[in-house]
Amino acid sequence: MTTDGFTTCLWYDGRAEEAADFYVSVFKDSGVGRTLRYTEAGPGPEGSVLTVDFTANGQRFVALNGGPEFRFTEAISLQIECADQGEVDFYWDKLVEGGGEHGPCGWLKDRFGVSWQVVPTRLTELIADPDPRKAARAMKAMRAMGKLDIAALENACAGG
Repeated sequence: MTTDGFTTCLWYDGRAEEAADFYVSVFKDSGVGRTLRYTEAGPGPEGSVLTVDFTANGQRFVALNGGPEFRFTEAISLQIECADQGEVDFYWDKLVEGGGEHGPCGWLKDRFGVSWQVVPTRLTELIADPDPRKAARAMKAMRAMGKLDIAALENACAGG
């Protein structure tokens, strides 16, 4: 391999540049790199954006204007591990702004249809509790939520 790790390619229908700019505005350690444009060979209009390379939260992506043939599904999602409720709230609100959709159990779709899981690291600790009753209560509480609420998860785990 010529690079470390992988680059995730995200397929858009004419919104690759807008998507790259949006993700770079949400995450730290981010930036837009090279933009390639269609030539007279197509299949897109000559001069229009073909791909945009960008980094979001240190991860490499390429946004591709591939056309309307494919759409995002929940079969693939990007997971954000959050240290506290403030981070959960920030990413949840930012990613649904502008037309995103709230989903169950910490999942959402952004305005481009990309699925995200906004998950506090505390959730893993709670559902892995050595007491199976506590773990089950935390899991049941999580399944009833949209945006995850750490205090409510902790309360449920404790039996409250």
